[in-house]
Amino acid sequence: MDAYVEKLGRFADDEYGRQFRRQFEDNRGSSELGMLQSPSGDELAQIRKAVAIMTQAEKHGACDLGDEEIQRIADDAGIDCGVFAIFINGYAIEVKTRG
Repeated sequence: MDAYVEKLGRFADDEYGRQFRRQFEDNRGSSELGMLQSPSGDELAQIRKAVAIMTQAEKHGACDLGDEEIQRIADDAGIDCGVFAIFINGYAIEVKTRG
């Protein structure tokens, strides 16, 4: 999981990343899917904060975390639950596509 966080950080607050993200914006300017490729510095900081407080068991079973567990971790970390949920979903996709 830590390696995935660092992978996300490659294009955090990067001009190329911002251009990439703009392609995913909806009519409200949201770009949730783009966050998985180019998080803002704030989003990356929130993700790192949540991952830092996760137990090894939570990290190992991250693909199976339910909504309540995701909410609890986000609340405990003091971060936006939506950002953390998108991260967990992206991580699950990454794990499943790796095999």
